[in-house]
Amino acid sequence: MDLNRRQTLAGALACTAAAALPAALRAQTAAPTPAAAPGFLTPFEHASLMLTLDGQNILVDPVGGAERYAAAGPLAAVLVTHEHGDHFDPEVLAAVVTDGVALVVNPAVAEKLPEALRARGTVMANGDSGEIAGIRIEAVPAYNITPERTQYHPQGRDNGYVLTSPEHGRIYIAGDTEATPEFMAQRDIALAFVPMNLPYTMSIDQAVEGVAAMGPRLVIPYHHRGNDPAEFAEKLRAAGSQTQVAIVDWYPGTDDPKGPAD
Repeated sequence: MDLNRRQTLAGALACTAAAALPAALRAQTAAPTPAAAPGFLTPFEHASLMLTLDGQNILVDPVGGAERYAAAGPLAAVLVTHEHGDHFDPEVLAAVVTDGVALVVNPAVAEKLPEALRARGTVMANGDSGEIAGIRIEAVPAYNITPERTQYHPQGRDNGYVLTSPEHGRIYIAGDTEATPEFMAQRDIALAFVPMNLPYTMSIDQAVEGVAAMGPRLVIPYHHRGNDPAEFAEKLRAAGSQTQVAIVDWYPGTDDPKGPAD
């Protein structure tokens, strides 16, 4: 995926400044080149995304109108993490979950589905595992641990998902969560999608702590309205983490890297 305009400008400024330094200092201060987002990712907006794994299109948390996904191509599966409106849209699901498309939801969303979709959906609770479109899937906990935030995502209700692709490895879609023990305990993660916005998920500093403990090979900040993902990348590097960060434009309607104001 091509770097967006903000990334390109930032890279050019960094190179210009570095060129003015002695070689020894340049070696110490040069920032790493931003990682490229993987070609199997199609970002839509905020928390809506599609992964094309082993030839199968898997759509996650589609909201915002069915027309947004009209060009997505044939779908193998749709995953829903939880019931909030920026993740769960019954009208969009009715349009995209056509014959032959698997639907995976958590128990709370299953109760809110229209009857036709409920009959076709597979319900996965925290700890469940299975297979969709030939790809292993695990439902993992996603919840708040800060006392004043627990009403947003109570423990045991919502899902994150780990997909294991023979080609691309273990991919962790964290959903709306803080840096819980289960989050930090994930291992052998090739790519993690990590939310960072307050008060609903976690702060940048919490995300840095959690990702540093998890140690994925690549992390993509998403669901970050109100936070600049470049700040997360810099703090993660300063913490000594070897995890690479790819910055994706999740808010194409604005030039603000934090996304639109709430």
